[in-house]
Order: sequence, then C-alpha cells, then structure tokens
Amino acid sequence: MNFADVLRSELTKLRSVRSTYWTGLIAVLATIGICVIVCVKWADDIRKSPGDTLDPTLASLNGIFLAQVAVGALGVMVISSEYGTGMIRATFGAVPQRRAVLAAKGLVFVGATLVIGEILSFAAFGIGQAILSGAHAGASLGQPQVLRAVAGGGLYLAAVGLLGFGIGALVRHTAGALSTFFGVLFALTALADLLPASWRNDVMPYMPVNAGTQIFAVQRVHDSLAPWTGLGVLCLYAVAAITAATVLITRRDA
Repeated sequence: MNFADVLRSELTKLRSVRSTYWTGLIAVLATIGICVIVCVKWADDIRKSPGDTLDPTLASLNGIFLAQVAVGALGVMVISSEYGTGMIRATFGAVPQRRAVLAAKGLVFVGATLVIGEILSFAAFGIGQAILSGAHAGASLGQPQVLRAVAGGGLYLAAVGLLGFGIGALVRHTAGALSTFFGVLFALTALADLLPASWRNDVMPYMPVNAGTQIFAVQRVHDSLAPWTGLGVLCLYAVAAITAATVLITRRDA
C-alpha cells in the first residue's frame, strides 16, 4: 500500500466516525453563536455610548476561543480512539510502516481542520461585520491586518488541532490525552501566572493560547508576541508532541 492509499484510508476513517461530525457541529455553533452574541452586544453598547472603541475583527472571532476545545479534542480522538478500540492493530497490520500511518493521519486531520477553520473564520467575520455595520463600527478585509487576522483564525484552529493530535499520539489513552491537552493549553498559563512578576512577564507571552491567539487579533496587546511569531510558538508545542510520538511509535506495542 503506497502513501496515497494510506491517505485515502485515513480520510475514510475521519469521515465515517460520529465524533467528527459532533465536534464539527460544536465548533460551528461556538464560532457563529458567540460571534452573534458578542457583536450584538457591542453594537448595542456603541449605539448607547458612541465613543466606545473595540477590535471589530476580534469581536467577530471570539467564538474561536471555545471552538478550539472541540477541535483539539477531535485531534486527540482521531488517534487515541483507535488505540482504545484496538483497531490500531489492524491498521498497523495493513500498513506496517507506523510512521507513515502517523503522518497520514496528521496530514488528513490538519488539512480538514484548516479548510473547516478557514470557512468558519471568514463566515464569522462576515456575520459579525454585518451586525456591527448597523452601529457604524464594522471592519473590512481591505483594512490593515484584517485579512491576516481572519485567515489566522483558521490557522489557529488547525494548530490547536495538531497539538491535540500530537498529544493523542503520544499518550494514546483518550482520557489521559484529553487531560494532558487541556493542561498544556490552559493549565500552563495558570501555573505561569503563579510565578514572580519578573518571571511571569517574560513567560506569559510564550504560553500556547497567549502566543497563538495573536494571529487573529488586529490590535496587538502590550508585551505580546508578533502574530506570526506567536503562531510559530504554538506550532512548536505541536511539533514537539508529534516528534516525541514519532520516535516512540516504533518502540511501543500497539
């Protein structure tokens, strides 16, 4: 079986499990639903207090903060569920090149996540700006940094999904992998917040969420990383997990 056949096999698996559609639905509802709620509130506030300012692009993309949970969880389950059911043994029996299987799974998942993430990000932006335009507070893709931010929403979701996938491949057990994923994504920031102030200020910009979310913000927060640098830092977390999984996949029993 060549690598193209492995890719087609993994695509079929991804399309045939219910968790793909359930987590996808949650991501859609989170991204669009929170976009509508936030933008309606902001539009109402601006009508009442015309001097208020906001980042209209980020207001539209606020749902990504919740959608990332669903995407990351799906990334974990894409591979950990096969270990849980024992199906991974059949997969490795059909394709003895375990690293090729891991690469195919990762490519199929990140490709699907990137496409869906970009569609959601641009859809949320369009809906949000339609709402905000009624209060004369909208933005357009032609304004500085806006196109990068909207496209960055999809890139961010893909990077978070890849982090979940890497942790799922490394830990292999769904419950443990999900706990590790949420720990890396959120608990690291909480722990860093307990450090002395001088250390905390240096460390906080490099926490996964703090770094990665800069890619879909137009207005840069003081002391935060640059958008592409921040996304790169988030991707390094994912690459570290995937690299460890790639090394260990041939050294552990299925």
